[in-house]
Amino acid sequence: MQFTPPADGSGDTGGPVYDPGAPRSAFVRTGRLDRYLYWRGHAIGWVFPVLIGLAGTVVEVSSPDWFRASSWLVLVPGVAAALCTVRVTAILAVLALAAYGVITVVTSPMVSVWPVLVLLVIGSVLSVLACAVRVTHAAELLQMSVVADTTRRAVLRPFPPGLGGLEHAALYMPANSEARVGGDFYDIQPSPWGTRVLIGDVQGKGLEVVETAAALLGTFREAAYHERCLTTVASRLEIRLKRQVAYRLALGAEQDRDRFATAVMVCFPTDEPNMVEIVNFGHEPPLLISPSGDTGPLPGAHGLPLGMSDVANLPPPMLRVPIPLGATLLLTTDGVTEARNEHGEFYPLRAEVARAAARDPETRRPRGIVRFVRDGVLLHADGHLEDDTTIFSVRRPRP
Repeated sequence: MQFTPPADGSGDTGGPVYDPGAPRSAFVRTGRLDRYLYWRGHAIGWVFPVLIGLAGTVVEVSSPDWFRASSWLVLVPGVAAALCTVRVTAILAVLALAAYGVITVVTSPMVSVWPVLVLLVIGSVLSVLACAVRVTHAAELLQMSVVADTTRRAVLRPFPPGLGGLEHAALYMPANSEARVGGDFYDIQPSPWGTRVLIGDVQGKGLEVVETAAALLGTFREAAYHERCLTTVASRLEIRLKRQVAYRLALGAEQDRDRFATAVMVCFPTDEPNMVEIVNFGHEPPLLISPSGDTGPLPGAHGLPLGMSDVANLPPPMLRVPIPLGATLLLTTDGVTEARNEHGEFYPLRAEVARAAARDPETRRPRGIVRFVRDGVLLHADGHLEDDTTIFSVRRPRP
């Protein structure tokens, strides 16, 4: 996935963070094998089956009659089917048959050529068919990825610079799965009583999860503007999720019966620059980064996730927490904290952020910390994300 800068050249955006100095690997996550199939933008997958065919031909011609290397040609269409297009696979299959014919004429083997010839013909036909299935499946996945990306862009709207008086930066990275988009969502909504910020994650994957995230975002944008009290906004979100689940069940989507969402909502009151209000629906608490570089989780009682009012019909608590002037809040989804390395170790978000903020003032600002966490997560997970990942940071500048 490659990101482009905002059209106006502004430093802060609600869309993907763009870093002109970052390496391409920070933005594009390819499979471990794919990186060896291209050179300077050109596909070179055909080189591997050709080398196998040439090796088999040379060894067969130069070896004694009792050593039959011509059977290696059977591997040519099979390897091509996994790495090349249908056309290239068919061409290499024909060339392998032709090479076997030339070898037979030149070497005049003492044993029957029919077993290898029959195996080569059957293998070539099956390889071309298998390649056609693979290419078709890849095209379908690409189409699904395009649809998923378009859907996410429609749900996660871009933010103009300075929206609600906040400096902000956000980044969404999809999981490395079969284009099954997840339910991460975030938003900023100014209101007469302050600027409200929301981040959350709907349980599950698929377009129905995105539909639920869109419903919650729509409710948040309206309620956060019109309602004075943050707990009322929280109640509206709970009701909206229950209505969405009931709607999906009416359509026969039984898999949505236990759908829930974790989220955290923060308000920056208009008349209190050193205070925030927070409501937590079972989500990872925001990390506070002070202008001096001190870091720590924002205090706040955890309520139940959205959609679980049947378990305990109690509104989530709303806490007022003092923060230093100019402090930055870092909000993430579990794709960050649950990113694993090759040893199965989780990404140590708090420890990494604490070290970075202590030594680099740039990471005490939204854009810098989002960029740092992005690079850290991709490096820790070797570019392979098992879950959707959202990194969102906001800061109310000092008056």
